[in-house]
Amino acid sequence: MAQSSNWNLLRFFHTLQGRLVFGLALTWLLVVALVLGMAWYLGQSMVQSTSLSNLRYEANMLTDEISQQMNSRISALEKVSETVKGRDNPLWLQNELRRNNALLEWFDGIVVIDANGEVVADWPVVVDWQGLDTAQTEFFRMLKGTQNPYVSEPFIGRASQYPMVLVNVPRFDAQGEFDGVIGGVVSLRTSGLFSRLSRMQQSEGSYAVIFTAAGTVLYHPEREKIMSDALSQFNNRWLSEALDGWQGTAVGSLMNGEAGMQAYGQVWPAGWIVGRYLTREQADLPLSDYIKKLWWIWAMLAVLMLPLLWWLLGRLLHPLRYLETQIGEVGLGQRQKVALATNMQELNQVASTFNRVEGERQALLNSLHEREAFLNSILQATPQGMFVANFDGEITYMNPALLDLLGISSTIPTSQWIKQVHPDDREGALDMWRHSLKTHSDFVRQLRFIRHGTSDQNAGKEILWLEVHARAVMVSQAEFSLGMVGMVKDITERRQQEAIQRWEAEHDPLTGLLNRRGFDRRLDEAFAEFQKTSTPSVLMMFDLDHFKPINDEGGHALGDEMLRRIAQVVAWEVRRSDHVARQGGDEFGVLLPSCTLSQAQKVAESLRQAVADISVTHEGKEYCVTLSMGVTAFSEDDHEVDDAMKRADAASYDAKAQGCNAVVISVLDTSNVNALFD
Repeated sequence: MAQSSNWNLLRFFHTLQGRLVFGLALTWLLVVALVLGMAWYLGQSMVQSTSLSNLRYEANMLTDEISQQMNSRISALEKVSETVKGRDNPLWLQNELRRNNALLEWFDGIVVIDANGEVVADWPVVVDWQGLDTAQTEFFRMLKGTQNPYVSEPFIGRASQYPMVLVNVPRFDAQGEFDGVIGGVVSLRTSGLFSRLSRMQQSEGSYAVIFTAAGTVLYHPEREKIMSDALSQFNNRWLSEALDGWQGTAVGSLMNGEAGMQAYGQVWPAGWIVGRYLTREQADLPLSDYIKKLWWIWAMLAVLMLPLLWWLLGRLLHPLRYLETQIGEVGLGQRQKVALATNMQELNQVASTFNRVEGERQALLNSLHEREAFLNSILQATPQGMFVANFDGEITYMNPALLDLLGISSTIPTSQWIKQVHPDDREGALDMWRHSLKTHSDFVRQLRFIRHGTSDQNAGKEILWLEVHARAVMVSQAEFSLGMVGMVKDITERRQQEAIQRWEAEHDPLTGLLNRRGFDRRLDEAFAEFQKTSTPSVLMMFDLDHFKPINDEGGHALGDEMLRRIAQVVAWEVRRSDHVARQGGDEFGVLLPSCTLSQAQKVAESLRQAVADISVTHEGKEYCVTLSMGVTAFSEDDHEVDDAMKRADAASYDAKAQGCNAVVISVLDTSNVNALFD
């Protein structure tokens, strides 16, 4: 019984009808799998796009709300600062703070600090606060230097044990000089700053986090992570970029290491960063359930259709037996063409096409050998690299000149040597090759080929630039492609010369840094990005102090050596994304994209110290230089790049006037120097 069942199954697969039914069923399953796979792929793309848009919207919403709340608090403190302007009596200040008791809706406490950093009044009164010296704290030094509102790094309140920050605005006397600080203590847990975050539905796969620019966690769904250092706990490239001033969306590893999507926004008034996160698993959950349901529905439809397919194919394939018999007779030479007595239009069309193709085949066979011999003679004799490909795109012949150029053997299959095409060029070249085969258009492409050594003395790898030009060979009457014939030219030397010329046009030959032309182009790009997206960028301009004696006493060779060492140190101290240029002589420029003035201040100080440590020696005498640097950032009031460059130049002159070896920070709001440190 079992043997009979096996025999019936074997007969089923040996019939055309059985194979067609099986093939259609298998095709149905493959199509379903392909459609569902494409639906899954496209659905993931749509889910990712939608999720990124939602994350961007939520991050911007949170950023705007927190920025608005911080601006409101800063405005309130500025009004208090204006009210107490020019006043220094502690008792009067204490009473004035008590009169502004409504501010305690926004602040847990308010303090007044004089120009020397001493707390002179606070409300509500806290024991040991009055008389407290804050001159060495980071927020007081920042306020005194920039004279702009500033939010301190978070700290733990002594009474509440809650994380808190100090919102500070500068005080000015009647002459407009710095006269101290008005500060408001804000609790991060009870102030309502993060009220929208607490109302959001956050889960393990969808959550939001607030950071300071230094990487301290201000808000996290898991409270034990608040006040921790995010950079030391999480290896997240996009978080690092956001801490440097970048904002936007990205796909990659999240803070917990899972794959997912993330969006960042900058709370500029506070110097904070909002991070919104969504894991890939959480985003794809609805799509996964939908695909599973579709799979079972399509599988049931396929099972129900099999009996119907079997009956239909049996009816349709019966006339094919007559066609099969006559085709066999044509193959044996018993007849010259097929003649069917049937009213089935499709079979008559097949018979007519078969007869036409058979006639063309005989005509082509008669001239094929002569054409092949002629073509082989041409290809063998030409010194130009040439190849022939069939209509499937498979290269069937390469002449000796091309084999020698590529350093390969004629016995190596195409699938093996095609891997020697440079990975960055391979997919693009294959896509264009398929397009040329499909449309019968010319294939013109420049690509890199990795040529392996062919002997022990030449065992290394050499990258060749090749120019490939191939054209379809058509049968003119039927417009039918027989394949492709192409030429290959070695253009390596030409490409290398072009690359050298491009590099030399924008770089200083002595130091290898950007020259004025290259630096100006990158300045224009950064300024355009600032105008479009308000991405902050900082410009540094400096020249060298005490450089002239090196040239006068040691000669230009010693001066050149000093310039090269300075270029190396400056390039090492900045980020890879920053641009360093030698403007000419001993003048240098540094562009820091996506960087704020507070961050650039640390970079400027490190550059000043690093340059001061460089020295050269000539005839037993050691020469050192220092730098006088002007630092500024792009401003909304800048109409062109030259406005920022003039401001940076003026600041560098101010630094030299201060006695050299100094860094001066300038902003558009005040035409004079805002900060000086040496």
